[in-house]
Amino acid sequence: MENLFSITGLGMFFGMVGTTLGGVVGANLKFKTNKIVSFVLEFAAGLMTAIICFDLIPEALVLENLGIVIIGILLGIIGMILCDGIVNKTMKKNNSNNILKTGIIIGIGLAVHNFPEGLAIGSGFEVSEKLGISLAIAIAIHDFPEGISIALPMKQGGMAKGKAILLTALSGITTGIGAFFGALIGNISTFWISISLAFAGGTMLYIVSCELIPESNRIYKGRFSSFGNIIGIIIGILSKTI
Repeated sequence: MENLFSITGLGMFFGMVGTTLGGVVGANLKFKTNKIVSFVLEFAAGLMTAIICFDLIPEALVLENLGIVIIGILLGIIGMILCDGIVNKTMKKNNSNNILKTGIIIGIGLAVHNFPEGLAIGSGFEVSEKLGISLAIAIAIHDFPEGISIALPMKQGGMAKGKAILLTALSGITTGIGAFFGALIGNISTFWISISLAFAGGTMLYIVSCELIPESNRIYKGRFSSFGNIIGIIIGILSKTI
């Protein structure tokens, strides 16, 4: 039991450290033009696209068949549509702007995405301590740019810097929850891991298609933003080699 809590603590620490550092950077970036904000939003979209296409979905397909993966993706999209509706109602009551809403939706989506990452960490520790630590460090590095993509739109949308950093850090808690279940169950069913990965892929697909790119195009229309998307995809591909 003590080992279980240790693994959960490590999962939570590494899950939060990357997003928190990214959140600090994102909350302190100051852009005077919508052109740069649009570029960063497109960068986040590109990064998430790479994670979906080269990480989450391929891993899900290794574990289960295409039908199961498609179901997981659709469930993720439906889940985010429901979350989006709730956030929309709350934002309208508080007269909040679109870019702040985008930051909140990204935070929810990445919190979901962090859960299967935690499962991987917990399962890795059950194999060996070295594998678990290696996975945890790699995930912390990958979470850094994701933290920026959460905190930046929150700060640009008018949220206080400290609150934006705190909410970004909290999105990493689900990594610890995933690590707990990964270590508790050990050799967890490939079906549930595949569904979790595909579900996370669906949530991120919704964020990219229905939040990041539309919001980027709304605040600035130009080719410059598209380069952010391209760079984000390239960084996402390169991160697979770490």
